[in-house]
Amino acid sequence: MEIKLSVSEERYTQIEQLLLEKGFTISDTADFILQERQKGTAFLNAIQNGEVCRIRTEEIIFIESFGKSIVLHTMDGEYELSERLKELEVMLDAERFMRISNSVIIAKNSVAKIKPTFSMKFILTLKNGTQVDVTRSYYYKFREAYGI
Repeated sequence: MEIKLSVSEERYTQIEQLLLEKGFTISDTADFILQERQKGTAFLNAIQNGEVCRIRTEEIIFIESFGKSIVLHTMDGEYELSERLKELEVMLDAERFMRISNSVIIAKNSVAKIKPTFSMKFILTLKNGTQVDVTRSYYYKFREAYGI
């Protein structure tokens, strides 16, 4: 059986070895995810130029979806993810990350500017200069989180 690991770096090797001894296969494309009980995962496995990279969640600026394609953005570049946005929302620490639309999750500390609009939306400028919209569905949740 294939399993994807979503655990802290400190315990990754230990858990990987234990599962391999028990006959499991570790794969980033597995349907089953083993996640450590904690306040969100410490890293995500992403793909860049055909290579699997472990991205620390503290490096994430935002994650967006384009249909079935999920792209993770950091200051260093863009990476592809295999998880769906709903799965990522559960995996990431809710105190550090927030969904702001049906297609975007932001790191709360990545917001540089907040511009309100007349139509119950916000336009956010993130640390890397990217602008993203907080849609009406997430407007009140965002206001509450930022004390606006």
